[in-house]
Amino acid sequence: MRLLVVEDDKDLNRQIASALQQAGYAVDRAFDGEEGWFLGDTEPYDAVVLDLGLPSKDGVSVLTEWRKAGRSMPVLILTARDRWGEKVRGFDAGADDYVTKPFHVEELLARLRALMRRAAGHASSVFSCGPVSFDERAGRVLVNASPVKLTSHEYRLLAYLMHHQGRIVSRSEIVEHLYDQDFDRDSNTIEVFVGRLRKKLGVDVIQTVRGLGYVLTPDGKSGGALLDRPDPAVSR
Repeated sequence: MRLLVVEDDKDLNRQIASALQQAGYAVDRAFDGEEGWFLGDTEPYDAVVLDLGLPSKDGVSVLTEWRKAGRSMPVLILTARDRWGEKVRGFDAGADDYVTKPFHVEELLARLRALMRRAAGHASSVFSCGPVSFDERAGRVLVNASPVKLTSHEYRLLAYLMHHQGRIVSRSEIVEHLYDQDFDRDSNTIEVFVGRLRKKLGVDVIQTVRGLGYVLTPDGKSGGALLDRPDPAVSR
């Protein structure tokens, strides 16, 4: 899952980004409203942390323009404790939730997880697909109740597929949500990550849909779409 942090306080921006990265997210950062607006308008983020008191363009204006342009990603706004009017303007502009400064990072993470779950139509922090259980709060993956250790990229890949379970996801979409802006992106590496993830899970839940991408389903089917079986050369 790929997130954007727009905060002009460089120390706070760094602290938030670091906490999100440690939690397994790909993170882009912006330090003023113009840069934040541009990234949010041109990149496909799963959620945004947006400060309202930004230089060059205030957060409410940034959010208003995003919503007018049809950008529907969940947005968590940051407000000062004594600025209740900012919260109202933020919600009226299209914010989904808020955190008041100063805040605990754990609360910020919990609220972001909840926003992304709701955006994907899920109520619980524990996702299941057949014998695979994915606990995003604990950062834990189980297969038939046994823990599975994943690399950060494998974890991000499974997280994105779990949030979009049952839907065909293209390689380009995975690339856009798996890596931050500065990463040297290569869609060919997605095959490698999918192969490794299949091998570690050891169960047939990730299917290749020829010419389209991948789909995560508990029964190894994609509703009649044309499937490829896992490529043995990739899975090894």
